[in-house]
Amino acid sequence: MFFVTFAQNKYGNNLTTTQNMANFNDYNFAGKKAIVRVDFNVPLNEEGKITDDTRIRGALPTLKKILADGGSLVVMSHMGKPKGKVNPKLSLSQIVDAVATALGTEVKFAPDCAKAADAAAALKPGEVLLLENLRFYPEEEGKPVGIDKEDPGYDAAKKEMKARQAEFAKTLASYADCYVNDAFGTAHRRHASTAVIADYFDDNNKMLGLLMEKEVTAIDNVLKNAQHPFTAIIGGSKVSSKLAVIKNLLDKVDNLIIGGGMGFTFFKAQGGKIGNSLHEDDLMPEALNVLAEAEKKGVHVQLSVATVAGREFSNDTEQRIFDTHNIEDGWEGMDASPASLALWKEIIMKSKTILWNGPVGVFEFENFAKGTGEIAKYVAEATKNGAYSLVGGGDSVAAVNKFGLADQVSYVSTGGGAMLEAIEGKTLPGVAAIKGE
Repeated sequence: MFFVTFAQNKYGNNLTTTQNMANFNDYNFAGKKAIVRVDFNVPLNEEGKITDDTRIRGALPTLKKILADGGSLVVMSHMGKPKGKVNPKLSLSQIVDAVATALGTEVKFAPDCAKAADAAAALKPGEVLLLENLRFYPEEEGKPVGIDKEDPGYDAAKKEMKARQAEFAKTLASYADCYVNDAFGTAHRRHASTAVIADYFDDNNKMLGLLMEKEVTAIDNVLKNAQHPFTAIIGGSKVSSKLAVIKNLLDKVDNLIIGGGMGFTFFKAQGGKIGNSLHEDDLMPEALNVLAEAEKKGVHVQLSVATVAGREFSNDTEQRIFDTHNIEDGWEGMDASPASLALWKEIIMKSKTILWNGPVGVFEFENFAKGTGEIAKYVAEATKNGAYSLVGGGDSVAAVNKFGLADQVSYVSTGGGAMLEAIEGKTLPGVAAIKGE
């Protein structure tokens, strides 16, 4: 197929170019072994039982298409952060039964992902092999072990690990005829299984899976194909975690709503009193630069005008509403106020494209989750009225799920970190390796 890439004007409108890459839907997997990188990093309880199988269900369309074609599957994933060491609590053996139930077929298990050649070779059409946790091997992440960056031998160790990573990726590639990356949650990492492995397959035999294609398309829809007015809602606790995102969005959006704890750095930078509210003094100059740059580029920035504050950082603490520039000492801002939400709603309802990442209050506390819940409802309502909406980030996703609105927004991203890096304008190694960028 021809995959469309884009050059952009100020608003991200497209100037298209094309390049060749394999198309998953058109590929015939009959008689082929496919090695598929999925994100089965699912949460487990103390008994090793899955508490949320969303990521497994997300990969099913890709996996089932391969099996329906008459192909066989080698499925690989990481779980947790074992740091290159075997950790039974992070073994993928714990999810074999769940994957088998989801797929509706037996799933074999390879207890060592680097020594699965015989098991992979024995696969018949319609059969599935799940490899053990990739991150039990330090070569997966490709980081030198037991040496600091400041040490004299670090560069040599890094070079050696890079070579070992390539060999690890080559081993994984040897198990199959084609490679499918369907793990958007790790697309921002240049790991052996997410990027390096693609070097061992030609362009006609490596492709993005269905979930990855949806993720890439959703991000392109807001960053490259946005209809205007385009509004970005950026929340969360710290400016430092979203500064690069905000800066990149200033060239694309018409409206920028900044909520959550990060807003207090802006208020203090403007000379406001913020009480005990979370803030980052060292980023106050950057906050002022953002506001100045937004004004220069004609971007309307809407901060909170009033906040629901608490005496203590707890769910049941005493509440009081303050003007965001005049919060008394001993109080800290913890949720968006009705006045702020009313302003934000007006902006959201006039938008044609909406990007939402991050809560606008302390969402983990029920008594301070109202603002984030209201934003979820506004985004869903705007979507119903014809806007395109992309929601990503843990608490944002949790909010649309909590209120049963996930199917009422245009797309809910599965990859928080990958989505943020894409919004920052960074190239995602897991995607670039497939496209040949």
